[in-house]
Amino acid sequence: MNPLIRAMKRIFVFLFLSCSLLALSCGRTPEEPEQVIINEGTVPQICSVGAREKFSLDGAWNALIDIYETGYYSYRRTPIPVGSSWFMDRSYFTTPDQLIEYDFDAAPTLDVPGDWNTQRPELYMYEGTVWYRRKFDFKPEEGKRYFIYFEGVNYESVTGLNGEILGRHEGGFTPFCFEVTGKLREKDNSLIVKVDNRRRLENVPTVNFDWWNYGGITRSVHLVETPSTFIRDFSIGLQKDNPEYMTGSIDIDGENVRGTAVVSIPELGLEIPVSINETGLGTFSVKADPERWSPGNPKLYTVHVTYGKDSLKDKVGFRTIETKGHDILLNGERVFLKGICIHEEKPSGKGGRAFSEEDARTTLGWAKELGCNFVRLAHYPHSEAMVRMAEEMGIMVWSEIPVYWTIDWTNPATFRNACAQLEDNIGRDHNRCNIIIWSVANETPVGAPGRKEFLYALIDKARELDGTRLVGAAMETAYISDTLATINDAELFEKADIGSFNQYVGWYDGTPDKCDVLSWTFSLNKPVIISEFGGGAKYGYHGPETWRFTEEYQKLLYRKNLAMLDRIGPQLAGTTPWILKDFRSPKRALTGIQDDYNRKGLISEKGEKKAAFYVVRDWYSTKQ
Repeated sequence: MNPLIRAMKRIFVFLFLSCSLLALSCGRTPEEPEQVIINEGTVPQICSVGAREKFSLDGAWNALIDIYETGYYSYRRTPIPVGSSWFMDRSYFTTPDQLIEYDFDAAPTLDVPGDWNTQRPELYMYEGTVWYRRKFDFKPEEGKRYFIYFEGVNYESVTGLNGEILGRHEGGFTPFCFEVTGKLREKDNSLIVKVDNRRRLENVPTVNFDWWNYGGITRSVHLVETPSTFIRDFSIGLQKDNPEYMTGSIDIDGENVRGTAVVSIPELGLEIPVSINETGLGTFSVKADPERWSPGNPKLYTVHVTYGKDSLKDKVGFRTIETKGHDILLNGERVFLKGICIHEEKPSGKGGRAFSEEDARTTLGWAKELGCNFVRLAHYPHSEAMVRMAEEMGIMVWSEIPVYWTIDWTNPATFRNACAQLEDNIGRDHNRCNIIIWSVANETPVGAPGRKEFLYALIDKARELDGTRLVGAAMETAYISDTLATINDAELFEKADIGSFNQYVGWYDGTPDKCDVLSWTFSLNKPVIISEFGGGAKYGYHGPETWRFTEEYQKLLYRKNLAMLDRIGPQLAGTTPWILKDFRSPKRALTGIQDDYNRKGLISEKGEKKAAFYVVRDWYSTKQ
């Protein structure tokens, strides 16, 4: 998307929200400075970073814990001048005649990418500020542009280079970048990132959520090189209302952008000239008949985009996704979404935020073994490695932003934050054909002031950014009677493309026997997805079926739930049980059973399959 258009859209969203939501304070404590701009100093995303010339900044970074943010604020809690801050990267040991109370050279290291919680015992539950410093040499070339690209930092970060602050970013799960052209030097570049993962009322997610708040530079960091005028973004796919045509757009960044780009797909014999206008934007439409991507045939084509001195290659699949009545249609054919929910946690058994292709391959391999053709990546955008690996393996994806439980609904800054995360999520993954659902929320409270306007505006924004996919949100259960239940928000069901909701009959809601008498009814002829159900069990803990947390109880719960869901009939379009693997959560404090783990996984944190895993696998084997 053209940067000017992107900026205008963000301004429009802000003005719209300001008129439709009540204006409240940002929710910060009085001693904290108000921060109005969500992503200050960042520049629009750069697509296909993996295909570009880049210099990895991963590895061991020196790191300093700063509980009181001494390197950023004075003792009066006012920002100190940059020249006196830790961004200057001074050292007492080289200038002992000066009062310097920090030294990155003497500090221990943390691995990047990685969370700090699993790297040092004293940081296991730490929430606060850690400063990261990476020194590197780099010789920039004349006529090139350079960007520092972060795949993900949790949660709020301020970045500086060589004593100059580049900007600030908020949001723990989406990429961002800063242009550093003209700011690099050949020797001893000092890149410093102040990372703060404290939970706050106005954040997205807010103060209360059921997963581990892993802090740090949790995904890779790159120094990206481009020509002076370059392809910032491109999109390509089948036209929704006429899939005989392939359509797309190209966004050029630089000076004197008017010209012609070329999109080629050699395997299809296509070479498409694209006229770029004076704003840097070009669109195209061409008749084409590519082989359709599907779980049974995850076909990807090499797409080559060139403009001037810039050239990109990416692997792209082509498919259609739509609804018709109560069916979800993939490439015009009804598909049942045999899914599972996944948190972005390492599969190694040691905890920690997952980020690598190896992590993704292992986790998605378990999902395939379960019989899945679909995964819900909860409750935030997962790494690009996970999404791309799923695409290669033929797994459809539900992609979500962390508007979770109780958000500060009437705070305009909170909405801007959520909207920015949605835009960045779609901006990164809009060419990933396996993503079929953009989800804007999970288990939000019906009737909360401002909530309806907040979520409706997000749904509208998702459709504005990408009208080719389904849009939804995970809702909850409402009871009509003791034996009849439905989705708890009929209005949101009508606004969304699908009716997706979470239910925990047999766990939080009665015992498994309740499944025998409960039926479901829905007000609209739309597809219904059960986006969560299940219950907890500790692997290897056995006992009677009536004992909670035993494998026997979990197995019975799943047998009863699946029989209940079968009675819904053809309107049931898919399920994503909660959850594939046990994951860390500080809300789970039962010593000897939970031990800081949510135990609802079908697989333990060590990769051990529980009895319920095979119940779900057998049920999925009966679904087409």
